[in-house]
Amino acid sequence: MTHLFSPKILLVTLLSILVFHLHASVRLPSIISNHMVLQQKSKVALWGWGDPGEKITITTSWNNQTIKVIADATGKWKTYVSTSAAGGPYTIIFQGTNELKIEDVLLGEVWLASGQSNMEFFVAKTKNASYTGVPNYEQEIKEANFPLIRQIDVANKNADEPQQDFKGDWKVCSTQTVDTFSAVAYYFAREIHRVTGYPVGIINASWGGTTAESWTKKEVLESDSDFKVLIDKYNEQVQNYPAANEQYALALAAWKQDTTKTKPTPPVKPNPDKSPFRLYNAMIAPLVSYTLKGVIWYQGENNATRAYQYRKLFPALIKSWRTDFDNQNLPFYFVQISPHRSQNPEIREAQLLTYRTVTHTGMAVTTDNGDSLDIHPRNKKLVGERLSLWALRNEYGQKNLVPSGPLYKSMKVEGAKVKVQFDFADGGLVAKNAAELTEFTIAGDDQKFVPARATISGNEVVVWSDAVAKPVAVRFAWRNIPTPNFYNKAGLPASPFRTDNWKGITEGKNW
Repeated sequence: MTHLFSPKILLVTLLSILVFHLHASVRLPSIISNHMVLQQKSKVALWGWGDPGEKITITTSWNNQTIKVIADATGKWKTYVSTSAAGGPYTIIFQGTNELKIEDVLLGEVWLASGQSNMEFFVAKTKNASYTGVPNYEQEIKEANFPLIRQIDVANKNADEPQQDFKGDWKVCSTQTVDTFSAVAYYFAREIHRVTGYPVGIINASWGGTTAESWTKKEVLESDSDFKVLIDKYNEQVQNYPAANEQYALALAAWKQDTTKTKPTPPVKPNPDKSPFRLYNAMIAPLVSYTLKGVIWYQGENNATRAYQYRKLFPALIKSWRTDFDNQNLPFYFVQISPHRSQNPEIREAQLLTYRTVTHTGMAVTTDNGDSLDIHPRNKKLVGERLSLWALRNEYGQKNLVPSGPLYKSMKVEGAKVKVQFDFADGGLVAKNAAELTEFTIAGDDQKFVPARATISGNEVVVWSDAVAKPVAVRFAWRNIPTPNFYNKAGLPASPFRTDNWKGITEGKNW
């Protein structure tokens, strides 16, 4: 006869109880955790998982709210709480079969920072030893005592289907943590905090070398033939790679027997990190319930060879994210790609056109921050602060700030000269360190551009060349590595532009 409380039965019983409670316990996503920042003066979502039918009570300390919610048949639950004005620290208690206490919660401003390596670029050190951080990073680290600035990094991952969670923890900005903050996001947040005094939370979802289609949801890509080709071609590449690699191995073996022949080229191995929609699934989809103030974006380098497609793809991404985050006016401020030998002017034009055609956007021009050899210019302070100008003016009431350098608006031909008009010229236009402007070219209807003279006349620029008697078009800084001197009196550089719509070098390239 087995004793009722034998060690074996007792162990099985305890394990059963433990398994039950592990299954039934309330669980939260990584983003709802200690040190998080919630958007102030908003209705924000709180969500998680539990046992089907489990009753969960949520208590928030900023206004002593108590909310009750019941997990659905799959164990998921979601509810909303109202946040008060900026402040903290506060606590949130989640009570189900277990109790979770989230501490050091701040109410403030939440921004999503996304894009490729120039957004991922750390303040001091990176996963990639080829870049060494921002200038004077040692001093920046010493001064980085900003406990009201926090960042959570979304782990780099791709997925075939939309994910519900990610690995990450909120970090309080300090001399011990700032080294691995996104540098652009850090300087942006620091400026917002400096001017407003608000806590700032940054969600950093960025990954080097990635394309815009990687960050765009599958349904958006599949709904448009100009985008669906990206999925089709990638899948074709994946499908054909094994056979192509096998043929390469045979050709390589033959070449080793006779090296006088041309050495075979290995096939391109598909990179899932650059595949369409999979980064959206793993790194954006888990965030969409979290209430944002806005988005800052630094990406485009890997789409430069398909800049005409980017004119359509980038706005589609913005529209889709706004739908997913349930805010059709979600501010979206982005960086225009800096000069570099691999970055043609058409990608900058695509970004300028996005600013012109998509509401509630802003563009930080960085023609004075390029590096012809390094696609990762180190001066991220300039970039972050220029992004902050848009946010401070549009979201935080700093209406006297000028957020941008001159942006092309219109032109008119008067005889042999062209007069060009700009937005953000009201404070005055400047030819920095020179009497005349550089990087202007002009063409007649033969579409042959020649160097032009350009001078400032009030809030216009007058452009001409003795070689073009009847001009029809003007271009400015229209090359991969321009060095323009055209600014406004706020000290901000003009965006490259062209007045024509003649066929470009990336037109028709969708893959």
